[in-house]
Amino acid sequence: MLADAGLEISAGKMSSWWAGTPPTMRLEELDVLCAVLECTPNDLMTPEPDKVAARRARDAEAANGGNGNGDDNPNGGGNGPVVSPRFGQPRSTPPL
Repeated sequence: MLADAGLEISAGKMSSWWAGTPPTMRLEELDVLCAVLECTPNDLMTPEPDKVAARRARDAEAANGGNGNGDDNPNGGGNGPVVSPRFGQPRSTPPL
C-alpha cells in the first residue's frame, strides 16, 4: 500500500517503524503513511515533554562544561571555571 501511494522504503526502515520509536521520519514519509492509514500525524505520535526537558537539561550542562555527575563546580562558587584569552600566545600551525 505504501509503494502504491508513492513511498518505497527499505526493510530496515520498515522494521524500525514497527519495532518501536523510529529515530527519524521524513515529513514526506509521514504524509504518505497518514494517507494510507487514513489518519493524522496526531494519531501516530505522542508528545513526550519529559524527554525533551531531560535532553534540554543534559545539553545545557554539556554546553556549560558540566561533568554529568551533578557536581558542576568542584571548586565552589556559582559560575564555573574562568576562561581567559591567550593574548600573545599564537596557536600552533596545522600539520601538513
